[in-house]
Amino acid sequence: MRFSIRHETVYRYEAPVSLAPHVLRLTPRADTGRVLSRRLLILPEPLSLIEETDAHGNCLTRVEFGPATQRLSIESRFEVETAVPGTAGQDVVLPWREAPEGFAPCLAQADPGAAVRSFAQGMVAAGGGRAPGFLDALTTTLFARTDRHIRETGYAQSPEETLLRAQGACRDLAVLFIACCRLMGLPARFVSGYQARAESVDGRRHLHAWPEVWLPGGWVAFDPTHGTRVSDGHVALFAAPEQAATMPVEGGYYGAPTGATLRYSVEIEATG
Repeated sequence: MRFSIRHETVYRYEAPVSLAPHVLRLTPRADTGRVLSRRLLILPEPLSLIEETDAHGNCLTRVEFGPATQRLSIESRFEVETAVPGTAGQDVVLPWREAPEGFAPCLAQADPGAAVRSFAQGMVAAGGGRAPGFLDALTTTLFARTDRHIRETGYAQSPEETLLRAQGACRDLAVLFIACCRLMGLPARFVSGYQARAESVDGRRHLHAWPEVWLPGGWVAFDPTHGTRVSDGHVALFAAPEQAATMPVEGGYYGAPTGATLRYSVEIEATG
């Protein structure tokens, strides 16, 4: 599939502010497909702009600014050609205790609580004690039992809160899914991006989030918000062990606190 995506973020400040350095995570990951064109427009124009690739294969952009301003506008436009993800990953028996040492950040977590531990054990039983069945059961069960809604800003709820309330946004489901996987010894990480095929539920497009799980052979992605495995309709921007490291725009300003507003918009068009 081929998609054209435009993502605009605008901050307005009541008084002039000196912008701190920002980190932008708005470039599609190489494993999401082939980027056909890309443009990043930032106003005010940065003093410096540096792109780099991190340890997880993400492309991030570091920008620094000059004189004070009352407005910051960041517009990302790109066209990407996606492909159906492969089914990498070998079958393993759960709980798995043989994950390579390099995946420690994707296994670390605080105790998510008795309710989450019990739920994860139930998913292992439902999946026949093996990873593929567990992951598919987790995906479809969370989809069936959770009242999904949009929450435009903020970090994810705790896994226990999402499970017990049976409601949450896509990032809440991703974090709960990740917690269950890590309890069973499966490295898992948080992915931020777009679901280009999904219908808008409020007349607008939004960022999407889903989990990826590592099995011997590679990463496999799931979308519990839609009850499916990730498809060629998903466009990944950033993947990291924790949600906080995937925010599309990260930064602030120097000086006294002042009122500020945030507006963002996402436009997605299928082009082929």
